[in-house]
Amino acid sequence: MKALILSGGKGTRLYPLTYTSAKQLIPVANKPILFRVIESIRDAGICDIGIVVGDTANEVKEAVGRGGHWDVNIEYIHQPVPLGLAHCVKISQEFLGDDRFVMFLGDNVIQGGISPLIREFASSEWNSQIVLTRIAHPEQYGVAELDDSGRIVRLVEKPKNPPSDLALVGIYMFDKHIHEAVDGIKPSWRGELEITDAIQWLVDHDYAVHPYIHRGWWIDTGQPGDMLEANDLVLEELDYKVEGYVDRDSQVGRRVTVERGAEIINSVVRGPSIIGENTRIVNSYIGPFTSIYHDVVVENSEIEHSMVLEHSHITDVGTRIQDSLIGRDVVINRSPIRPRALKLTLGDHSKVGIL
Repeated sequence: MKALILSGGKGTRLYPLTYTSAKQLIPVANKPILFRVIESIRDAGICDIGIVVGDTANEVKEAVGRGGHWDVNIEYIHQPVPLGLAHCVKISQEFLGDDRFVMFLGDNVIQGGISPLIREFASSEWNSQIVLTRIAHPEQYGVAELDDSGRIVRLVEKPKNPPSDLALVGIYMFDKHIHEAVDGIKPSWRGELEITDAIQWLVDHDYAVHPYIHRGWWIDTGQPGDMLEANDLVLEELDYKVEGYVDRDSQVGRRVTVERGAEIINSVVRGPSIIGENTRIVNSYIGPFTSIYHDVVVENSEIEHSMVLEHSHITDVGTRIQDSLIGRDVVINRSPIRPRALKLTLGDHSKVGIL
């Protein structure tokens, strides 16, 4: 089998973090989401991976390379305009050939990996397998309706009145017949070739499409709250270890990872949390469900249930930072200049809560 990872799109729901960065490279528990997807595919025994890229192609290529870090072979397929998931299959046909393949959205996080699904599909005679999960607001996703025997009746993309609570989670398996389906559908009202329409084409033409209902957690990291929730869930599954330096005046909980080169000085760190490489935590409190990436400085400050990306500096902040996403190269400090006032430089779509 081969794999196709979709890593295009503009990530508008995560602005301003994604104005200058690919959303798939935002780290969850200090590891980019795209890296987690690649590892999940590799662990399932798949070595040939195509990554569909768009406007952020250069950044993705620089971060991922040709796959040597994971002992896989990676080929890039450029999608000039985001014209739908089925369009990604269409432009990847040369790479895919007639092989069976798994298609995985590059910004999804799923519990348990995909190895059992790959083994099941590879040993079956199904033409497709789709992964579904029950969610509270299925109208935001592709939705599947099953009959009493558990077979797929129809699929609808972002319906106003969902026929069920079973949403497609962004993991699909196909054989070569999906190429017929993609060629047989027309763009939707959004101007996109919808993968739900292509799967419906397979169903309507009596191909075997098997629905798999995922029982564990799954997160679409499309919005800030989703990103924090994904971070929470992954932090609880880490193998915690302390490889950096912790001085005798600090308290570090047992569910804390301190990566190489990090320093914890006269501080309290409670888990689950992770402190990245070459990060310094000085005279500070790091609360549960916090990820602090590499080369960050936190001094005389308190942070809890937040994500802080690389090369940021947070110093002398008198109020605890909580429930926050803090991007790259951010500087947050207390200014000595009077009169006392808030002085902010914020990107478009930023959100700030002030007590």
